[in-house]
Amino acid sequence: MMKLPPIVDSLLDTDLYKFNMDQVIFHKHTDLTGEYFFKCRSKGVVFTPEMLEEIDAQIGHLCSLRFTNEELDYLRSIRFIKSDYVEFLRLWRPIRDYVTTSLSDDGELSIVVRGPLFSAMQFEIFLLEIVNEVYFRMKFDYDALLASAKKRLDAKIAAFQSGKYNFTFAEFGCRRRLSREWEDEVVRRLATQTKNCVGTSNVYLAMKYNLTPIGTYAHEFVQMYQGIDSIPLAYSNHFAMRDWYDEYQGDNGTALTDTVTTDLFLLDFNRAMANNYTGVRHDSGDPYAWGEKMIAHYKKYGIDPKTKMLLFSDSLDFDRAQALYDYFKDRTKVSFGIGTFCSNDTSEEALNIVIKLQTVNGRAVAKLSDSPGKAMCRDEEYLEYLKRSVTFRLGREK
Repeated sequence: MMKLPPIVDSLLDTDLYKFNMDQVIFHKHTDLTGEYFFKCRSKGVVFTPEMLEEIDAQIGHLCSLRFTNEELDYLRSIRFIKSDYVEFLRLWRPIRDYVTTSLSDDGELSIVVRGPLFSAMQFEIFLLEIVNEVYFRMKFDYDALLASAKKRLDAKIAAFQSGKYNFTFAEFGCRRRLSREWEDEVVRRLATQTKNCVGTSNVYLAMKYNLTPIGTYAHEFVQMYQGIDSIPLAYSNHFAMRDWYDEYQGDNGTALTDTVTTDLFLLDFNRAMANNYTGVRHDSGDPYAWGEKMIAHYKKYGIDPKTKMLLFSDSLDFDRAQALYDYFKDRTKVSFGIGTFCSNDTSEEALNIVIKLQTVNGRAVAKLSDSPGKAMCRDEEYLEYLKRSVTFRLGREK
């Protein structure tokens, strides 16, 4: 039995890109199965048996939910979400048997999701929301955390209202939010008290506050092509972008560059793809060097960078976003996805927790990124093989 209020009470309480990716899988890759593993990157974090008990109870509640007619109608209203996929979601539900949890003697939390990829992938954001809120409510004085979060949000809004910050951004805070109620307040206030918040990745809050739901795809979408036998490892970006464009015809087109390094991505981001996609998203490595590289790439193909969007989303706060905006604003469109700094900026340090795709159809997959510390793979031999494959293609096609 849950001791806390429901942490997830709507199946729309997740990031838009989960539906975007899932629709492609539903139409093209229903034969894929996957395994996702939880990891807490923060040092010295201890989960208690009481926390695990609450996490399990909250997962049980999550798996009792179904999409309501109102929620399905909202998804149908998003121009690139297709009716057959919405009808599939009418039948879909999260299945508890796909998720296993355990706790080591020293308090390390283990969560593994195994199942058909179209279903297993949907658990990620829900589980991160549950783990984060359970931890902060049961570890700390929640009211004190909430008070500190409100004070900091007041200061951020005042900085926008005074003109200190003048860039536009989307709230990307689902996965590491302090709580459901707090993300709700953050989105409501940023949307109504500033002119700078252009939307949110949280589909439920977008529906609730009549905001634009924002998102395209995540690293897992490119990773899954590593598990398809017929696709060479170093060409996963090519096949991912081809399927994405085939599905959305350029209507949902911000490409994520760093799944197997941006340098490799650029080999497949040819003139057609650069024209077809509205922009690119940064999520690792030096953002200034990345931005210069993307601008140069557009210019190489005779594309005006001012017609394209650079979207930055790597561990941003508002000061770093403003500095990036000032640097690039006269040369290209610039926007930002800001997560933890919006939804869990309190007197306590936020957890760095992730749930990452690790196998597809029984084969290891990995993210390399542009920051070595962000690489995550349970199979070191495979990770080295992937790196060699990337290096070989980069060397051959220079």
